Amino acid sequence: MRHSCALTALLVASGTCPAQTGIDLYGIVDVGLRAAGGLNANNAPTPSGHTIAVNSGIDQTSRWGIKGQESLGGAWRAVFRLEGGINADTGAQAKSDRLFDRLAWAGLDSPYGQLALGRQPNLLSDALITVDPLGKRFASFNPNINVAGLSNTAFGTHAFGRQYGPSGYADNFYRLDNTVKYTANAGPWQARAAYSAGEVAGDSSASSSHGVALAYQQPDWVVSGATSQFRSRDGLPLDAWTLGAAAKAGAWQFKANAARNKADTGPGKTVTQRVLSAGVSRQAARDVLVTTALYSVRREATGFVDDGFDRAFLFVEKMLAPRTTAYAEADVTAWRGDAAGKTASRANDRHGTGLTLGLMQKF
Repeated sequence: MRHSCALTALLVASGTCPAQTGIDLYGIVDVGLRAAGGLNANNAPTPSGHTIAVNSGIDQTSRWGIKGQESLGGAWRAVFRLEGGINADTGAQAKSDRLFDRLAWAGLDSPYGQLALGRQPNLLSDALITVDPLGKRFASFNPNINVAGLSNTAFGTHAFGRQYGPSGYADNFYRLDNTVKYTANAGPWQARAAYSAGEVAGDSSASSSHGVALAYQQPDWVVSGATSQFRSRDGLPLDAWTLGAAAKAGAWQFKANAARNKADTGPGKTVTQRVLSAGVSRQAARDVLVTTALYSVRREATGFVDDGFDRAFLFVEKMLAPRTTAYAEADVTAWRGDAAGKTASRANDRHGTGLTLGLMQKF
């Protein structure tokens, strides 16, 4: 939506409104009523019983943001984007220590590509946009977001237990501070390269990250992949890659992806994670979309029993209006090894189920 100069000034703390091409306020509010068995309100395993909760971001993550652009002449533009997560069930920020935890960058668009500097998603996340079987739905519970994209590497009885790259958090390296990202398009090809500075005095590699991504897209199919390398503050490496494809055939869409990451977590200690995923979507009616997906996660870690989990999803979405969607979601999880963990010395249930009825509104 286009705002007046006064509103723009309020939103971006600017005293003037000089001939800007545009500044937009946008967002998503997604909230649902969820019933779960073997899972608590945060979708972590529990010993037994059922949970009723109001959850945020089941279909798409609740968020708000400001984006803008200004023409610099010719095909050159200055651009920026600020975006923060919202817990719609409580009204709180998704990250209490950051107003704009999702995106905070400025850059230049030109005929030669886009150069952006600031807090941005890692290249694994970028590569998953077009090939994740769920279309990045249910981000907090989606294994491609959490394990392949490194948003939450902690589950079961252990975790990476440290920060790799300048994410600001242990066990979460999905978005990185201090990132320089370049994106270029040439016909059906899209290439990305990124470097995230660790900003550790005297050691330029500590807490840093770098990587490349490449995608080839045609009207009915796409192949997308990325590889990234991360370093901890004490120089331990984490190497990761992801590769997937998607194809359309009439009302059907098929997606599949494979990903792997391996981290040194200490002297003689490593953690290796693998994710295989596949899914199918079908436009069941003009305003109804049905999506199914299956994820298989396996983990090997020094000193621990091999573990992992299998998780299946079903989403049925009905568009009520251009900006409003009602949805029903169901999921089943089967934990392997000791991945379900324990709660107060009690073994958690080895299976979890969930059912959500929700509403998503965009603005």
